[in-house]
Amino acid sequence: MRIDILTLFPNMFNGVFEESIIKRAIENKKVEINIIDFRKYTTDPHNKVDDEPFGGGAGMVLMCQPIFDAVKDLKTKDSKVILLTPSGIPYKQKMAFDLSKEKHLIIICGHYEGFDDRISTIVDLEVSIGDYVLTGGEVPAMAITDSIVRLLPGVIREESFIEDSFSKESYILDYPSYTHPREYEGLKVPEVLLNGDHKKIDEWRRNEAIKRTKERRPDLLK
Repeated sequence: MRIDILTLFPNMFNGVFEESIIKRAIENKKVEINIIDFRKYTTDPHNKVDDEPFGGGAGMVLMCQPIFDAVKDLKTKDSKVILLTPSGIPYKQKMAFDLSKEKHLIIICGHYEGFDDRISTIVDLEVSIGDYVLTGGEVPAMAITDSIVRLLPGVIREESFIEDSFSKESYILDYPSYTHPREYEGLKVPEVLLNGDHKKIDEWRRNEAIKRTKERRPDLLK
């Protein structure tokens, strides 16, 4: 897979993809990640990429020309273009799975007060990572890239993510996990996890996952 991230602040990505699982995925040729400053595509003599909104209002709006030209330059028949915006479709684990099957993603990071709405005509998907507003699309681009790369074949073992929260058909949260020591500051590991009865362990984990979901995210059970 190839992921091209269009941003005005490429230095924000320094180090993010140079550690842990994503670093290994890049080194093992499972993914190619390119951070591209789309300011280099502007035709404005002063490198301008934004302007005041028609009709007035606060802030500046990203112009069509630099982003249109960047997408035209990078896009192939295998590309899916994603625009990061608070008004986009909520990002879910199922979308991560679907996007992990693509060959080429172009992710556009917003900034300032927003985009010229005509930019939406050249994208395949508008995505939001939550009901809040950030200073730009860089942090969402990092989160989405991380969630996709870990799902690529050969990056991590399938059993490591198949039971993740939100990965199951019912979208319940993950069950509690424990490790050594068996007791710490009076807190004990549940006895059922120590008896070696995998049928009972599976049943306990399922019940605990449902209990946790009811307590923390009852909306997922509707």
